[in-house]
Amino acid sequence: MFEFKIKKTAKDSLARSGVFTTPHGKIQTPIFMPVGTKATVKTLSQSDLEKLDAEIILANTYHLFLRPGEALIKKMGGLHKWMNWNRPLLTDSGGYQVFSLSQKKDFTQKSEFKTSVKIDENGVKFKSHIDGSTHYITPEKAIQIQHDLGADIVMAFDECAPAHSSKEYFEKAMNLTHKWLSRCKKEHEKLYKKSPSKKQALFGIIQGGIYKDLRVESAKFVNSQNLPGNAIGGLSVGEGKKIMYEMVETVIPHLDLARPRYLMGVGTPEDLLECVDRGIDMFDCVHPTRMARHGAFFTKTGRFGIKNEKFKFDKNPLEKDCQCETCKNYSRSYLRHLIFENEILGLRLMTVHNVHFLLNLMREIRIQIEKNTFKKFKNDFLKKFKHKNE
Repeated sequence: MFEFKIKKTAKDSLARSGVFTTPHGKIQTPIFMPVGTKATVKTLSQSDLEKLDAEIILANTYHLFLRPGEALIKKMGGLHKWMNWNRPLLTDSGGYQVFSLSQKKDFTQKSEFKTSVKIDENGVKFKSHIDGSTHYITPEKAIQIQHDLGADIVMAFDECAPAHSSKEYFEKAMNLTHKWLSRCKKEHEKLYKKSPSKKQALFGIIQGGIYKDLRVESAKFVNSQNLPGNAIGGLSVGEGKKIMYEMVETVIPHLDLARPRYLMGVGTPEDLLECVDRGIDMFDCVHPTRMARHGAFFTKTGRFGIKNEKFKFDKNPLEKDCQCETCKNYSRSYLRHLIFENEILGLRLMTVHNVHFLLNLMREIRIQIEKNTFKKFKNDFLKKFKHKNE
């Protein structure tokens, strides 16, 4: 059921175009996956996403586990049916949120961090960011939750160490992640035997922080599990773009060519281009939707803030020649008014544009790879794109 076929490999980079087949449809890669944290991509309906031709979206296991709970979603027929989404879905394991949302950082102390999370070999005890209730998640529990949710792609439970951790802590977290991956795989196989009709692809997650030797060790271990796909976690969390690119370059040679590579939590135009160039196939990020809610938007010449005074009397769309609903129907002046008034329509229209921009960029990347012109396209794009917020 899960098959990854590479259609074309770029001659002058590690970029490749492919197709990943899932029970709910085919995913063209490289792909950007909009994030629907609580079973909804903020401000957009499922029909909006279909019009934008989003081939796959994400949902967040941590948030859905806390509310409304996987039991309710299972009773309602699973996540696809409950949220009326008939295309592929990916659920993360909740590992990142367990550590980030429950963590209380104290940068005034010399200790690495203070946290309400208690980690042992078996799992993680943490307090809900919603009501302070205490929960305990094991690798098996994380897989069981995702099994009940019913996504096409599910992620192994991992420990995502804080970006400022020592090498010793990164290594400890990596080793624990590896142990948990083995347990996730075992539980995943057990559940599949019980329900063979429920087909889900389990992806392992590579950790190791900003240390090349740890990243290589983790990549080799995760790749040896022979799962349908490999993911890279723990990047784009404050380490800087140069280091992130170096870690991707370090990991890629140790991953099977015949499986998709997923870089978690990355979604700016420049990062998509740079990491596709380095061999990444799948991306996700809240960046385009969160940015839209703050009045920022993408164009081919950079990132801008709609609240800027210069847009007050601007009759132009957010971007000329853009074919999204927003740009075909509304001016920068009107959108600026909506955002200043905090009108829901403004949030939706800005989100439509930003999601369209990234999905369209990925479509163009696939075309350029297949034409063997990707490297030139990337370089030309980045020369014009100034990555600024005016």
